[in-house]
Amino acid sequence: MLDKNKQGIHHMQEGQYEEAAKAFTEAIEVNPKDVVAYTNFGNLLTAIADYDRAVAFFEKAIELDGEMATAYYGAGTVFYKMEQFKDAKDMFQQALQKGLNEADTYFMLAMSLYQLDQPKLALPYFQRAVELDPNDVDANFQYGISLAYTNQIEEALTVLEKTVQLDSGHADAFYNLGVAYAFKDYADKSLEMFNKALEIQPDHMLAANGKKKIEEMLKDH
Repeated sequence: MLDKNKQGIHHMQEGQYEEAAKAFTEAIEVNPKDVVAYTNFGNLLTAIADYDRAVAFFEKAIELDGEMATAYYGAGTVFYKMEQFKDAKDMFQQALQKGLNEADTYFMLAMSLYQLDQPKLALPYFQRAVELDPNDVDANFQYGISLAYTNQIEEALTVLEKTVQLDSGHADAFYNLGVAYAFKDYADKSLEMFNKALEIQPDHMLAANGKKKIEEMLKDH
């Protein structure tokens, strides 16, 4: 029942969640093996933060069709929101294996690994996310951070510079640029970046602290 699924998605996009639920329910009643309807219902339940039920719908979709990549992705998203990062990682890996080779899949797999304190493993997935969607601010920012964590400072500078080109109001990116420039002993450039972060977000404690340290260092020279 594609029409009911289409109706449901339209209602979801309009924020009409009760009507969307009704449409997906009708699709499942007409065809209890409608994998797309289960997946859509899971997405709907995720949108209203009914995570336990969302997982159940995604699992039902996967049970009916083990190749349903979007169901794995949906389940991964729910687990990530529930901070069950290992389960999230497993689901995003499955989504990739089933052919959902999209920037978001790589990004969410990378974020799951990052949350599991595995920045080195996350790195190639952030890189791929940026390759697939070069203008994604979050993907560029997280990729830059991961490069910095793995001591690839020159590369991190390049990616973080690109991040602030894409979003000139990204205080955290300017702060991290400040840290990276300080690491490379470019004190003036570092100070400039901390100041930019503070212009955007005056209560940015880390940037204020970084600025203070650089100013003290410059005073001593």
